[in-house]
Order: sequence, then C-alpha cells, then structure tokens
Amino acid sequence: MSNPVLVEVIRGNSVESRHRGAIAIVDETGATVHAIGDVSASVFPRSAVKALQAIPLIESGAAEALDFDEAELALACSSHNGEQIHANTARGMLRKAGLDESALLCGVQWPKHMQDQFELVKTDQSPCPLHNNCSGKHAGFLAMAKTLGIPTENYVDYDHPVQRELRQVVEEMTGGILGHDNCGLDGCSIPTYAIELQKTAHAFAKFGTGAGLAPLRAEACEQLYEACVNEPYMVAGRDRFCTSVMDLFKGRAFLKTGAEGVFCASLPELGFGVALKCDDGGTRGAEAMMAGVLAGLLKLDNKEHNGLKPWLSQPLHNFSKRHVGDVRVVDDVMRQLQAPKDL
Repeated sequence: MSNPVLVEVIRGNSVESRHRGAIAIVDETGATVHAIGDVSASVFPRSAVKALQAIPLIESGAAEALDFDEAELALACSSHNGEQIHANTARGMLRKAGLDESALLCGVQWPKHMQDQFELVKTDQSPCPLHNNCSGKHAGFLAMAKTLGIPTENYVDYDHPVQRELRQVVEEMTGGILGHDNCGLDGCSIPTYAIELQKTAHAFAKFGTGAGLAPLRAEACEQLYEACVNEPYMVAGRDRFCTSVMDLFKGRAFLKTGAEGVFCASLPELGFGVALKCDDGGTRGAEAMMAGVLAGLLKLDNKEHNGLKPWLSQPLHNFSKRHVGDVRVVDDVMRQLQAPKDL
C-alpha cells in the first residue's frame, strides 16, 4: 500500500515536493477513529515513545526515592536541545543517584543550536554525554537501576534488567510483541522496536487517560503527562515543535517527536492517541502532519489557532529573508481529520 501525500511544499504557485505518510488516531478503547495511509505498518517509533519508557522509573519507586521533580521527569521523556538547563538537569538526576556523566552510555553530541555550541567553545569546553538529546532518558534508566540495586554497567544491552522491564511495559501499553525479530539499535544505543502505528496510537490514548490501566500504571502515566505539559521546555527546548505547542495548549495535549519523521500525541479531552510517520523521515513533514491533526481534531481558541498556524503552514524563506513558499498539509487531509466518524 502506497501512503498518500499528506504534506506539500509549495514554491510560487506550484508543488515542488511532497511528503507521504500515515496517521493513526485511536480512542482509549482501541477503536480506530481515523486511519490515513497504512496504519497497520510497523515503524520504529524511536524517541516518540520515551514517555512510555519512563513509566518504570515511576512504577519502580525510583523517582519518588530520589525526589525527582517535574522538570526531571519531563527530561526523562525528552529529546532535548542540549542547552545548559538540560545538561545541568541531567547532571542533577545522576547526582541524586550517586552517579556522574561517566555512567552515561548514550554517546557525545553537540548541542542542537549554534548559540549553545558557541558557549561551550567560548569557555574552552567540549560536549559530553550530558548534551546528548537522550541524556535525560538515560539518567532515568540509571536512576532506576541504582535505586533497585541493579548493576548500572551495560544498562543499554538487550538482556539488561532495565531493558527487559522497558520492553515489557511497552508491550503491555501497545499490545505489540517486542523481540529480536523487530528490534533495532537506536541512536543512543538502546534497543528500539518496530510497532504498528495503530497500536502505538492506542498506547498514547491510554497514556493520556489511564483507561484500562492498573492504578499504579495509570498514576505513573498521569505523573509523566503532567510533568511534560507543565515543563515543556525540558521535553525539547528553544524553537522546537514539542515545546512550543505543549506550551500553547496548556495541558490539552502531550506531544513527542521521534527520529525519522515519527510523532506521537495524547489528547485526553477526546480520549485519543495519535501516532504518525512521515515516510521520507522529514521533520518538517511530520511537524506539519501533527499540526494538522491538532487543528483538525481540537476546538481552538484564537490564541491556539494563531499559535499553531506557523506549524500548520510553515513559511519558507531564502537567504535574503524573502518568503518563497510554504510547507502545508493538503486540503483533503484536513477534510478527513475534521469529518466526524462513527465509532
């Protein structure tokens, strides 16, 4: 099945490029609300499921034992920019567990923005694993291991107790089967698993509502949801879709990007979960798709409408700052999203 064109890149009056993809929107019972494209296809959600991977941090009691605050819990779910506030918060999480950055196995990464790179260079520093966009997630893994008395060495390995627990939780949330056959290695070296889009969407419907979950898990999901929507800057950072839109919607939506054009969301007021994939892996296409989902499903006030507009139709400028085109969701997709569907 060939996925439809969901986003077009317009230059002048012509379509210059196209982004194909699939969008799954599922309610808390598991019923499909909207299926655009092949939502039964398995894709690697990558970092889009970090909130699900953070559930054991709460359920194990580690977050409470180490007195993690909402900013630290949000960082455990993040793909951050590597700004100073992100690196310092990850460092603080590790210190609470009696560890330092030498325990991190996520690898070294430069901060996303040149301004933050310059600050390191100006002070004769080099990037370290704390600047890696996944350092908060890894700090959470290490905190859980240290609190439970599990060896922290090799915590990224497939058979490590931390990874076994993550695998079980994600299986239970999605209803998928995770194993060697659908396993790959993520950019930060932990195992990542290909899961059907519609199953991932169902997981985020449950994540945002607690529907069908045991009390301990529902409480864990609620804590993580509230942490992320209350501390959206920790989830991503400056000039990022997840931070900007969660800040705009003030608790109405949880959003999380993943590599290669994946996005997930929870919309508790509707009881919906969303999982989408931009086929070519393009971030701009995936962001426009998610903006289209929000605009199509939620009733927006003027502030929300105006704040979402730059993401829904992203302007393109040349080096002279002249407006040369736009990245925008195709009209037919918006009509599908706005049309009511009997469940």
